[in-house]
Amino acid sequence: MSEYPDDSHYRELRARLPELFVNPSGAAVEILVDPAEVAAAERAKATALRARGLPAEWGRTGVVYQDEWVTLLRDPVRFPDGGLGTYIRSVSVGGAPGVVLLPLLDGAVVLVEHFRHATRRWHLEAPRGFGEPGVPAEEQAARELREEIGAIDARLVDLGVLNPDTGTSTDEVRLFLAEVRTVGEPEEREGIRAVRLCRPTEVGELIRDGVINDSFTIAAWSRAFLRGLLDEAPGPGD
Repeated sequence: MSEYPDDSHYRELRARLPELFVNPSGAAVEILVDPAEVAAAERAKATALRARGLPAEWGRTGVVYQDEWVTLLRDPVRFPDGGLGTYIRSVSVGGAPGVVLLPLLDGAVVLVEHFRHATRRWHLEAPRGFGEPGVPAEEQAARELREEIGAIDARLVDLGVLNPDTGTSTDEVRLFLAEVRTVGEPEEREGIRAVRLCRPTEVGELIRDGVINDSFTIAAWSRAFLRGLLDEAPGPGD
């Protein structure tokens, strides 16, 4: 069993994926490399933690946790005021963005009722899935449509990239509008209990009223609406 934080794995990640550790010109939060500065950052964080009655070991930098889905790093950093400390983030080390699909069937938006373990509740949302290294986003999109709503032969319209949480994660997802000809039964094995067809205006109303609160769905619908790709998208004041 690996012991965390893992400093050796952290150094390996820095060497293999330097783009995750770059300090661009004018960076407000600088990732530290010099061993003396790294040690000083850890001491500063440990002192702050002790003052709050929290474990000092939470100030250690490196790979904090990793499995096949999640990699958490705690970086040694210099903050804008010059102070030293640490900053935790989730990083994507596979290099493959996830995909989010906004399917359209005869002008209606196809959504799924999906049970999500993290929130312990059902959500009305667009189909989506993790990316896989070596699998093009378009191929992954087609796979998710087939697995979640039984749709095949979709025409994809690229809606661009979304960073779902710029504060804590390096993750990216590709958004697509997907024009489909048919939909099948929901994929119960994935925790989907129903497929729902909604007018584009109805989706906008559900977003407005907080019924749809999945950020990926909101982003995909908004991107498609702003590009004029939804025939029944609501006008101002609707």
